[in-house]
Amino acid sequence: MTVHTPTVEELDGIDPKVYQRRWAILATMCLSLVLIVATVSSVNVAIPALSSSALRPSATQVLWIVDAYALVFAALLLPAGALGDRFGRKGALLVGLVIFAVASATCAFMKDTTALITCRAIMGIGAALIMPSTLSLLQSAFPRRERTKAIATWAGFAGAGGAIGPVMGGLLEEHFWYGSVFFVAAPIAAVAFVASAILAPASKEPVAHKLDPLGAVFSIVGFAALLAAIIEGPERGWSDTLVVAGFVIAAVGLVGFVFYERRTNEPMLDMKFFRNRRFAMGAMGITVSFFAMFSLFFLLTQYLQYVQGYTPLQSGLRGVPFAVTMVILAPRAPAISARIGAKKAVAGGMLLFVVGLVLFSQVEISTSYWYVVACLILCAAGVANVMPSLSSGIVQSVPLHKAGVGSAVNDTTREVGGAIGIAVIGSIVNSIYRSHASSAIDTLAAIPGLPKEAVAATRLNVGAALRVVDSAAAHGVPANVVDGLRTQLRQSFVDGLHTALLVGAAVALVGAVIMYIRLPDGGAHHEHNH
Repeated sequence: MTVHTPTVEELDGIDPKVYQRRWAILATMCLSLVLIVATVSSVNVAIPALSSSALRPSATQVLWIVDAYALVFAALLLPAGALGDRFGRKGALLVGLVIFAVASATCAFMKDTTALITCRAIMGIGAALIMPSTLSLLQSAFPRRERTKAIATWAGFAGAGGAIGPVMGGLLEEHFWYGSVFFVAAPIAAVAFVASAILAPASKEPVAHKLDPLGAVFSIVGFAALLAAIIEGPERGWSDTLVVAGFVIAAVGLVGFVFYERRTNEPMLDMKFFRNRRFAMGAMGITVSFFAMFSLFFLLTQYLQYVQGYTPLQSGLRGVPFAVTMVILAPRAPAISARIGAKKAVAGGMLLFVVGLVLFSQVEISTSYWYVVACLILCAAGVANVMPSLSSGIVQSVPLHKAGVGSAVNDTTREVGGAIGIAVIGSIVNSIYRSHASSAIDTLAAIPGLPKEAVAATRLNVGAALRVVDSAAAHGVPANVVDGLRTQLRQSFVDGLHTALLVGAAVALVGAVIMYIRLPDGGAHHEHNH
């Protein structure tokens, strides 16, 4: 058996040893990627166990246990990508994995809620170093002819990670204690560390550019304030003083960031990149896609648990068809884009996503799970055709020495789009739920013996309300009344889901139209190799 020696044309400037192990590098990068993406959704499964644990967190503290990670993660992506470009992307990845592993293991054994939130924030620092590196290192491992397929595979796992998280979290929470949802990340990160240390190529900008500390400060303040306001908006109300202040600070920070980056000689993110329509439309398209996709995940989990009555693990397993479809179809997206053109492939994928969302918006309390599966497959097939072209368009529109920052832009748009989607869609669902469930909530409030705090929580979400209804039977409420209240509450949530998913579909539809009009039409991406 002869070993194929790659030609100079095949190598395309890639080190021959790196070229030979490029697919193993891709697998390692995808492992690190899924780890940090799944961490976002897996913790949601542990919320009930966390709430009833010895920590006894308040509702606001529970919110920040979940969101401290996402906020720090998103706020630091651009500076972390720039640090990887400057000092080495492999080093940034390895440091990020160490921080992530140590913080994850520490979270599992925290006895204080504030300390747990702090550790979650530190996990976000590690994730911010990891995610841009996983994508930018692919630029140094794959020649241009294979790079789009590698990025497409990366994008498929990025989308699948959100669906994998609830399964992983559900399995652990069902068989171990809630801390295992945090702890499991440590050994996985250790495996990723060893594999990356052995396989990943050394990669950084060939000429050391100056760091941009003021730009980094503007970016961190702007994105942190924006996400904090988005996270707190549904909880406090959009007119709350702190929420409004958050949006004002975000506007000042982000506008200041743009102005400063346009004027400094060595910007962290060159605003001229946005003159490239493939870069600008890629950022916009990913923001819109993740607005709708995170909205879908947010509502799917609640629908399966609270309306269909599945356990967290059962709900997670029922979301697996989305992940499987993404992993199978995303690597095939570049071929479709090359055949029919990027604008048709992306706009068509978004339209398929819209169809899946509209169909899912028609579910009722008694809808068959197989109908849900069909909707999930349609949505995943659409997203699988959208993300690879858009992600590839972003990272291959920037010079190779700025690969980390380009990857960070791709990642930041994902996180911001997803956060806005959950906040907006969550507000719509909760508003309609409170309106339609008012009579059932009033009935619960009139039942003697039920804790006032528990009854007050029924106005916040359907999960809290259903727990109160379950306890009503112990206070002498007839079974037929309990069943009627339960049905009314579930129907109120489903009513909100109908409207919310149609809003998500409308946003995705607008995105599809804009992509068809503005995205450059071409199957191949071109880059600056310098």
